[in-house]
Amino acid sequence: MNKWKQTSIGEFIDFNPSESIKKDKIARKIPMDKLGTFQRKINGSEHSKYSAGPKFRNEDTLVAKITPCLENGKTAYVDILEENEVAFGSSEFIVLRENQNSDSKFIYYLARSPLFRDKAISCMEGTSGRKRVNEGALKRQEILVPKLKSDQQKIASVLSALDDKIELNNKINIELEQMAKTLYDYWFVQFDYPNTNGKPYKSSDGEMVYNTVLKMEIPKRWEVKKLRKISYIINGYAFKSEWYSKVGKKIIRTKNFDNGYIVLDDVVYLPVLKAEEFRKYELENFDFLMVMVGASTGKHCIVNSNVLPALQNQNMWRFKSLEGNQFFLNMLLKNVIIELENTTNGSARGFFQKDTFLEKDILHPSKNELKKYKEIASPIFSKIDVNLKQNQELAQLRDWLLPMLMNGQVTVGDAEEMVNEQLDRVAEGGVDYKKD
Repeated sequence: MNKWKQTSIGEFIDFNPSESIKKDKIARKIPMDKLGTFQRKINGSEHSKYSAGPKFRNEDTLVAKITPCLENGKTAYVDILEENEVAFGSSEFIVLRENQNSDSKFIYYLARSPLFRDKAISCMEGTSGRKRVNEGALKRQEILVPKLKSDQQKIASVLSALDDKIELNNKINIELEQMAKTLYDYWFVQFDYPNTNGKPYKSSDGEMVYNTVLKMEIPKRWEVKKLRKISYIINGYAFKSEWYSKVGKKIIRTKNFDNGYIVLDDVVYLPVLKAEEFRKYELENFDFLMVMVGASTGKHCIVNSNVLPALQNQNMWRFKSLEGNQFFLNMLLKNVIIELENTTNGSARGFFQKDTFLEKDILHPSKNELKKYKEIASPIFSKIDVNLKQNQELAQLRDWLLPMLMNGQVTVGDAEEMVNEQLDRVAEGGVDYKKD
């Protein structure tokens, strides 16, 4: 540890550096909800009149200072701004910037680490539920850090290689999702699926017939069916909180739904032996889940292998295909939800009724189109699934290495070897990606 030094956080990092934005000027703003949990990338921004709030530039780190956002890991590295652009954000951010002693990316990973976070949490003040970090107290906290910037950069580089691959997979998945949506819309909304000659059906004057139920023209041989003819719904179970444990089978709750996927930042578990009593509620890959009651009614997500094994909690429905074509059903349901989400009812909170869904008239393609769609869509959704599984493995390695590198228990050389081995393994299923 002779390459490390003890210093105060305030000496190592500049807090809330001085920047200028004129009052009432329209500037880029990053609200708290644009920060993910333990996620380097900022999830977008908005433009707003500046009145108050911390200001920052690219290469700064944003840390939530209020409960429960700090405990939940809302920390991000700023890299979405234009050159020399100054933005502002939530008044509940602490802005961290490098100085002559520190490297910007190392600061980000330091802020992500238990070493920093535990000290920040210990400096929180205020009443329960409204606690904030006392920044002065946090600055006085002592930490061990590498003396040389070059050593800090090596640590950050190792961890960045994992985050870079995670972000690349996320970008690929966004493109794959768009590809899947375009395919579905092209085939089943615009009716330009390939005809027997491989030409777009409707655009090539394919025969259309008027349907009196939908009051529109549909391709010949297609039918209108009730949703219950192609799907059934499984209710979840109200697992008791006193059954929860720290390990076992995951219980997926509605709070785990995030932007079409399941996140495990606040997941709870059921002991394996207890879980055997609830096999009926075991989730399967590509299941479609939808919140059917409460403020989040209509919120939905797809189950992927990275969250399994897992159980279905209450307040959600699980849709299963009766035709063995879950991919088509999932895309169809997204459109059905859009059509029906304005028809929720209930006094204190909205809810969907099963009959509202199961009696919904839907346009059902012929078996030939469904078979062809499944053949094309299956590799798309399977690749998304593989990428999510890879991301889980990469994140697990990153989160294990982070505290070990920050306290010197693992050397950079050993960490690089582990990272490259992991990247080699995930590259077997896709494009080779290694840290330089």
